[in-house]
Amino acid sequence: MSKVKEFFKKKDVEISLKRYGIDALGAMAQGLFCSLLIGTIIDTFGKQFGIGFLMNTVASVAGKDYTVGGVASAMSGPAMATAIGYALKCPPLVLFSLIAVGFASNALGGAGGPLAVLFVAIIAAECGKLISKETKVDILVTPLVTIGVGIGVAALIAPPIGSAAMWTGKLIMWATELQPFLMGILVSVLVGMALTLPISSAAICAALGLTGLAGGAAVAGCCAQMIGFAVISFKENKWGGLVSQGIGTSMLQMGNIVKNPRIWIAPTLTSAITGPIATCLFKLRMNGAPVSSGMGTCGLVGQIGVFTGWTNPSEAALAQGAEAITPGAFDWAGLILISFVLPAVIAPLINTGLKKIGWVKDGDMKLS
Repeated sequence: MSKVKEFFKKKDVEISLKRYGIDALGAMAQGLFCSLLIGTIIDTFGKQFGIGFLMNTVASVAGKDYTVGGVASAMSGPAMATAIGYALKCPPLVLFSLIAVGFASNALGGAGGPLAVLFVAIIAAECGKLISKETKVDILVTPLVTIGVGIGVAALIAPPIGSAAMWTGKLIMWATELQPFLMGILVSVLVGMALTLPISSAAICAALGLTGLAGGAAVAGCCAQMIGFAVISFKENKWGGLVSQGIGTSMLQMGNIVKNPRIWIAPTLTSAITGPIATCLFKLRMNGAPVSSGMGTCGLVGQIGVFTGWTNPSEAALAQGAEAITPGAFDWAGLILISFVLPAVIAPLINTGLKKIGWVKDGDMKLS
């Protein structure tokens, strides 16, 4: 047993929640961002501003035409798998072999493709690392093992994983439509907290295919965390902190949360308030790419996703019956209030009360 542990250590194979649940999951979200999400944004800009180059077909494969954005979106499986391999510190031959594994996993996983890619890419990557440089014909053996194991495992587990993720997402979306108030609170709080924790809310939303009202609640929760922390910590962090948290990520506060968990109360309670406002009052729906549901105000991706969903619903949203709409003043007001105004007002009010009772003090949210 000790020899096995030594071999795993030599190969940098670390079976842990941090390595797989934080590092790999976070990297997967980045891969998804750099393919599906960017592709969706490019397509939206092309259509909204009539940019011919972005609207024209640049490639045709098996009778299907692809725009610039379409090509980027189609590469989401390989991008996710490669990002996961990078996070797992794979040698080059393993890393490059994951491109094929990601494509197969995403395709076989269907609507739950991202979750299938996560599991399959981890297995293929670790198997590839174990065999890497163990033979004199490494250039043949390592890709064969990585791709063979990856596609074999994908064929076995990707369809059921994809189905499970799809049905879980559908259950959440159905429950949100049925009980928009309660589910608005639950989804908003949980996804918002996931965004601040060192895990990927974007990857979770993508894996579950979260669109519709549930996606809108997720957007609300993420915005409450990001804008909430950015505003209530302005005294300590000034403009740099406002931008880095409000447009970057509230995860920057994780170290301070560990020191004083009570600083998390204001943004979390804010998400519990704005979530049901989004679902019940404004009927805010995220019908863009599901990954946008877990992005909040990060690069304004959440807001771009909502706008994209208005004008050009994603395939995931269309499958749930979404239709393109022309947004009115009420829609825009809802998006702006939920994303920016309400979190910027509610979170400081709650935090002021927490300061009065001594639960939060000046300097508790100072970023290093």
